Amino acid sequence: MSDSLQVTARTATGTRACRKLRQDGHVPAILYGHGEECVDLSLRREDVEAMVRHGSRTVELHGAVSTPALVRELQWNTYGTEPLHVDFLRIDLAEKIVVTVPVELRGECPGAKAGGAFKHVIHEVQVECTAQTIPEVAVAHVAHLEAGNVLRVKDLEIPAGTAITLADDEVIASCLLPGQKLEEATGLGESVVEASDG
Repeated sequence: MSDSLQVTARTATGTRACRKLRQDGHVPAILYGHGEECVDLSLRREDVEAMVRHGSRTVELHGAVSTPALVRELQWNTYGTEPLHVDFLRIDLAEKIVVTVPVELRGECPGAKAGGAFKHVIHEVQVECTAQTIPEVAVAHVAHLEAGNVLRVKDLEIPAGTAITLADDEVIASCLLPGQKLEEATGLGESVVEASDG
């Protein structure tokens, strides 16, 4: 579910104007994309903080503009306590977009318990999906990852209607035997799913 954000147009730009906006409890923002002109906006800091709490990736902008948008980038101060600027990207809710999502490991790796060296190789992947189907994470189940095997992109769990842009055989995580190299493990052509079926 998208947050609804009230935005106002801002005519003054630059460091001084943005600083004054923040002092007044607002956050400067910009809206761009779809071949249309960039629009300088501002919104209330508490609305931005609520958006972050809700984990919203897409929002509905109202006021100076009315459009669905993707939260493309959110800049924070040095301490991560105050939002400084928001980049919004215009979107069509039915259109495919590419977003970056983290890879979340779930379960315990039995190969590591047996003496293998576990390594999380890829920590985030790009996913093609609609704005309404953006996954929070791509899930990597490591409960069947035995020593000497690898977990590949094709083993990741993502919602229906989404697709990872990386090649299926890219290694997400590995659990190598002592002295074994990653090339040797991937040369076997086995992934954790295939290995666990046998």
